[in-house]
Amino acid sequence: MPTDRRAAAKAARAAQRDQRELEYEAMKTGDESKMPYRDRGPVKRYIRNFVDARRNMGEYFLFIALLFLVVTLFSQVLPAEIVLAGLIGMYVVVILAIADGFILWRQLKKRLVAKFGQDALMQRGLAMYAVMRAFQIRRARLPKPMVKHGNYPS
Repeated sequence: MPTDRRAAAKAARAAQRDQRELEYEAMKTGDESKMPYRDRGPVKRYIRNFVDARRNMGEYFLFIALLFLVVTLFSQVLPAEIVLAGLIGMYVVVILAIADGFILWRQLKKRLVAKFGQDALMQRGLAMYAVMRAFQIRRARLPKPMVKHGNYPS
């Protein structure tokens, strides 16, 4: 243990960096024993697998929003009907994504109770964990998806 404060702070930062790298590798490989606490446990694994097996509207939201951004950039050149249709389309996509997140949580809640019992829902933040994962682009999700689309957990 260094007696110098600067050396101690530097050693602490190095230890934190090593811990983050270890957790990042665990997130890529699926090693649950080294994952951050928020991603550990059978309930969180089940949620991840359920969300990853499902096609979610949120996965495509960023791509659609980017398309809408391009349409609005050229709104001076494009006809007003196209810009209006793009705006209405964007609102429809937002509403569908919110509804899809709500439906996802309703389905998942029933499955969690059936598999783990009512006590599984006592953990805080499960709905947000599921919905936020559903809104991420599949390739960018961490922990990495371990199931293919359609392979729902039992």
